Formats: sequence, C-alpha cells, structure tokens
Amino acid sequence: MFNAHQFFMERFSSHLKETSRYLRYIFTGHIVIAMMFMVSALAYYYQRWLAEIPEDFPTAMIIGVAFGLVASYSPVRTMLKEPDLVFLLPAENKMGPYFRNTLIYSFVIQLYMLMLVAAALGPLYFASYPYRSGKSYLLVILVLFILKIWNLLANWWMLKIREPRSRWTDQFIRLLLNIVVFYFFVQGELVLAGIVTLLLFGIFVYNYYLSKQHATIVWDLLVEKDQMRMRTFYRIANMFTDVPQLKVQIKKRHGLVSLAIRNIPFKKENSFDYLYRITSIRSGDYLGMYTRLIAIGGLAIYSVPNTWVKMAFAFLFLYLSAFQLMTLWQHHRTIAWLDLYPLAKELRQRALLSWLMRLMIVQTFIFGLLFLINWNLLGLTIVWLGGMVFSYLFTQGYVKKRLI
Repeated sequence: MFNAHQFFMERFSSHLKETSRYLRYIFTGHIVIAMMFMVSALAYYYQRWLAEIPEDFPTAMIIGVAFGLVASYSPVRTMLKEPDLVFLLPAENKMGPYFRNTLIYSFVIQLYMLMLVAAALGPLYFASYPYRSGKSYLLVILVLFILKIWNLLANWWMLKIREPRSRWTDQFIRLLLNIVVFYFFVQGELVLAGIVTLLLFGIFVYNYYLSKQHATIVWDLLVEKDQMRMRTFYRIANMFTDVPQLKVQIKKRHGLVSLAIRNIPFKKENSFDYLYRITSIRSGDYLGMYTRLIAIGGLAIYSVPNTWVKMAFAFLFLYLSAFQLMTLWQHHRTIAWLDLYPLAKELRQRALLSWLMRLMIVQTFIFGLLFLINWNLLGLTIVWLGGMVFSYLFTQGYVKKRLI
C-alpha cells in the first residue's frame, strides 16, 4: 500500500544526499575564507556608514522592498522527477501528506534568507529610528514570518493554475502589496499597514478559491519548476566540480565569438585556442560567472573607501574568477574526438593557460580603471602591476600543476 509520508522521507533523503555532496565542494576552505574576509570588510564599512547616515535616508522604502521580495519569493520544492508523471498518477488522491511535508521543507530551507535579511537590515533600522525599542523591529520580523507562510501557500495554490500569465499577475500584485505592507509598518503607519494587509489577505483567499476550482495536480508544471531550481543549483556547483546531471545550454553569441577568435592564426597548433575561447563564451555559465564576479568585485572596490581594502578586493575577485574558470579544462572530458586530435597535450595546456591569463589581465585592467576614476594612482599602480604578476604566477604555478 502506498505511504505518502514514507515516500517523502525516501525522496527527501535522496535529495539531501545529492545536494550535500555538491555543497561540500562549493564551501571549500579557501572559498569560506574569502567569503569571511568579504563579509567582515563590508560589515565594518557598513557600520561606519551607519554612524553618518543622513536623516532623510529612505530606510522604510529599502526595508519594505527587501522584506517584500523575501516574503514574495516563496518557491515550493516538491522534489518530483519526470517518471513521477506516470507512476504517481494513480496515487494522486493519496499525495496529501507528501505535499504537506514539501511545504514544510520549503519553508524551513528559506528561513535562512529571512534571518540574513533581517539581521543585515536591523542595524539600519535602529540607526534610522533610535527612539524605537527592539520590540518594534521584532514585530516587523513577526509580520515577515507570517506573510512568508501566506505567500508560500499562495504560490502552492497557484501552481494548480496552468496559465502562466495568471500566475505572474498574481505574483506581481502580491509583491507590490507585500512591499507596501512592510513600508507602512516601518514608517509606523499601523492603520494603513492593517488595511493593506487585509487587501493582501483577500488575494490569498482568492488564490485558495481558484485552487479549489482546479482540484487536480498539474504534475508537469511541478516537475518543470523543480527541474529549473535544480538546474540553477547544478550550474553553481559546476563552477567548483563536475556535475554530470547538468545539461549544458549552448548560446550563439556571434559578436563575442568573432571578437575572441579573430586574431587566432588558422593553424592546427591553434586548435585548442579556438576551442577554449568558443567554449568559455558559448557553453555553460562561464561568461555569466566571469561578468558577475567582475561586477560584484567592481562594486565592492568602488564602495569601500580604504585603498588597501580596495586592493584586497581586487586580488580576491581576480583569484575567484581564475579559480572557477579552471573548470574549462574538464569541460570536454566526455567527448572522445578531443583525444583523437593529432596534437600534443602541451598545446592544449598552453592554450588554456594563455586564455586564462588573458581573461585575468582584462579583469585586472577593469579593476584598475576604478582606481583611476578616483585618481588613486597608488592603487592603480599596485593593482595593474600586481595583478599581472599574480595572473602569471597563478596560471603558470597553481593552474599548470592541476592540468592533468
């Protein structure tokens, strides 16, 4: 006899085993140290900025938007797989305990984001409203927890609606109402906050009514949503280790490709130069990861006032980008014809090291421009010269030893 609770525990155990295996690779020692350094530096300058915060700073709007986004984004992790579309259909009327457990699991794994955002914005709240007690902020956090549960249930009810436009419209309206609720709560306008909360509650009641009108489970939608979230997780994990489950998406990007390969001589010795440049631009998430780290690192360098911390951030993000781009070496490991090339392995190593060196120099040049904008010639000189030396030593020393 089918036991939905037992089935959930089996699926949950398998899911937890799979994700924890990749999390061990993501949170390796050097990544944790880099994250601790970055968080510590940002917390220090955040505290200094709060000491000089202007009186007209829009604290209520910032907290309202942040809490509204966190409350509204409440995906349901069902852990369903494609074979379930066939094999679980006969047991659909017995799946109630399973989906109840998935809702509880989805809420628990999203609690960390609530706590992080609440902890990060707490100092801003008390700096802007020093006359308020801690109970007032605890009340806002309590409202955040309640609305998080409401939004999670609303998202689950709307997953019975197949029409994407209806789901997006509902989510957008709830997002706006969530933001307005928290804005009024932080402003101290409790009457207005209560009125908007009633409107939001009316939306939730309407979501529940719609779900009752569509009693059947939209299995293919649930599987699609869960696969999308797992693909996102695999994409992140693939930056640190091999992920066989990840289906690589290829994008054309003709302009960038032509720019990257136009100076490569048409000779067989340059086959791997062509291959790795094309791969980094069109395959996987290499280009996205590279540009994101440049953007985040550039923002950190521009925001921090201390020159030495700026330089530390420059070298930190330079290292993070190069370390994750090393996975290009293993990208074509399952393609047999790569080993059939009549080319020496040294040519392949040289091609990757040369391309990685170029990418690091480009990133170094961009970070240096941020120092030039502030006319910080000392930082500019150290970052440009030190970045080029670091790029050479990292590629010829650390990376080269690991290209096996």
